[in-house]
Amino acid sequence: MSGNARQRLQALSQQLVEGIPDAGTFEDIPKIRQVAGDSVGPRVKDKVAIITGTNSPLGIGRATAHQYAHNGCKAIYLLDFASTHLTTHAREIKSLYPAVEVHVRAIDAADEKSLKEVIDHAISTYGRLDIFFANAGISGSHVPFDQIDSSAFLETLRVNTLGVFLAAKHASLAMRKTSESSGKKYSSGSIILTASVAGLRSNAGATDYSASKAAVVSIAQTVAFQLGGTGIRINAICPGVVETGMTSAMYDAARARGTERKIGQLNPLQRGAVADEIARVALFLGSDESSYVNGQAWAVCGGLSAGHPVVPGKLA
Repeated sequence: MSGNARQRLQALSQQLVEGIPDAGTFEDIPKIRQVAGDSVGPRVKDKVAIITGTNSPLGIGRATAHQYAHNGCKAIYLLDFASTHLTTHAREIKSLYPAVEVHVRAIDAADEKSLKEVIDHAISTYGRLDIFFANAGISGSHVPFDQIDSSAFLETLRVNTLGVFLAAKHASLAMRKTSESSGKKYSSGSIILTASVAGLRSNAGATDYSASKAAVVSIAQTVAFQLGGTGIRINAICPGVVETGMTSAMYDAARARGTERKIGQLNPLQRGAVADEIARVALFLGSDESSYVNGQAWAVCGGLSAGHPVVPGKLA
């Protein structure tokens, strides 16, 4: 047997090894078989999570860290290239959730050596990795495609696409590791990638940004199949317009002009989102409740990607 084949056999999910258990019957009908625990309790209890792109006070990464902490994570790693707010975020989480162990690392998410060191630390400290949220990204060039030089284009892909590829690569290897001491008997885990509605539809971002996010969606789709049988899921979240550090200049300018109400006006909800609305999707995808969600691009865009934007009253 080849080394790769042996590794795959050793990295089978619990459901493939044990099956989904029979729940018995009620009268003459079968009871509902369940994979996840009770959704009213802590939804990621005792899991170890790594999140990139967590420095921004308005960001999706910070909001997700709070959701994970609130829902029982054992340990959370906060990663970002910028570190101005990381220790403040860590102190806040510890003040609210003293049982959660919070680690802070200032790294470039697209630097393979640094990223692997953080993942190795999680494995050596806790013996497991359960969630990796590859959320770090940059907004790109903000100019027409014929004004983007090759170095700027490649830098956008380096951060937005290479960063999530490296996360998927090294997180998936770590998620296959099991040990009795960690309480993890089977290969499993959830890798979550931040893409964008710009990766699904045009006119939602510059060419370099849109291309990088379309590639993120493709990574989620292709890697899902290559992780077949391991119990490791990978999905992309595709936010629409969200008030974060990346979009704060747009929001500030709109408020100064009194036009904030126009932000998000083309989606059916007719508003922009706040980071917590995306974080709650990341919470679901990180939990066992999403045990059959895999290889998907989840648009969280107020409905923008559901159709073609139109000017109200002009359909006729």
